[in-house]
Amino acid sequence: MLQRHGCTTVDIYDISAYDYELPEELIAQYPVEPRDRSRLLVVDRKTGNLEHRVFYEIPDYLKAGDVLVLNDTKVIPARFLGRKNQNGGKAEVLLVKPLDDGFSCWEALVRPGKRLNAGDSVIIDSETSILILDRLDQGMRKVQIIGNDSPYNVIAKKGKVPLPPYVSENDKALKSYQTVYARVDGSVAAPTAGFHFTESLLKRLASAGIELVYITLHVGPGTFRPVKVKNIKEHAMHREDYHISSSAADSINRAKYEGRRIIAVGTTVVRCLESAAVDKGIISPGKGSTELFIFPGYEFKVIDGLITNFHLPKSTLLMLVSAMAGYDLTMKAYREAVKERYRFYSFGDAMLII
Repeated sequence: MLQRHGCTTVDIYDISAYDYELPEELIAQYPVEPRDRSRLLVVDRKTGNLEHRVFYEIPDYLKAGDVLVLNDTKVIPARFLGRKNQNGGKAEVLLVKPLDDGFSCWEALVRPGKRLNAGDSVIIDSETSILILDRLDQGMRKVQIIGNDSPYNVIAKKGKVPLPPYVSENDKALKSYQTVYARVDGSVAAPTAGFHFTESLLKRLASAGIELVYITLHVGPGTFRPVKVKNIKEHAMHREDYHISSSAADSINRAKYEGRRIIAVGTTVVRCLESAAVDKGIISPGKGSTELFIFPGYEFKVIDGLITNFHLPKSTLLMLVSAMAGYDLTMKAYREAVKERYRFYSFGDAMLII
């Protein structure tokens, strides 16, 4: 699809359309404190106006009856560092999804991928190792946790929080890589739009008549997986599991019926709700999985607004934002954010699209 962008014509299905220049120093390495003191760029889809605010002022843009939907998934310490077999080189395992109820076998990413094959082990310490069982689709491996303790305890005691690749490991980042409302174990990456909320801000919103609804989508490594095709329509998303309770679905469906707005906190909420929509504005409760890829041209069934961070160039997340706000307005907002030196990516500042 060709679209006018300034004096040039842009193919919004071409991956190059989602590139932009970002000074490295604008990549946030840890969050601001308190979290709700991050900056907020408000994007008005109707007027095209951009407004610079602070995140704790977000109640100014919400109204009684709005439904704010948040993802309560919790990041697990899923990263393991060790050595290949007994005397091999450094190796790494990132647990992605349990394949049994005992948390023994997992779908995982391994590194170096070309050198770790079925039968190899990643030795964590004298008591613990991770055995490679088989190759799976999309570069994944089936692995098994081997040790003297239960697999659940091994993960809790010996795993590390998997920080994004653009964040240098530091104590502040490791301690902060979780939302204040995280409660359901299962993600290897945090739903970072939620980082800006504090307990006090959530209470303020509830007191103002904003309905807070929680769903669960476990974020996988696909959130960082680059798009490697020229035509973005050929990109395949990694599957992620979600759960929507009956009460959450009822709240959202009632609000849509009554003409109230549904505001998603993060792209994970967007993908979850849009995947669970059986008809325009109607959410089906229960467990499911999604490979939904949202890019310009997508017609939203549920979402009326979005709170999100500033995402990587050429990422599927930037494409989703472009579908919500429109390509031109999104790129205008990103240029403004760079110019005004907003902080980018997981620990960075926020954008509200209304």
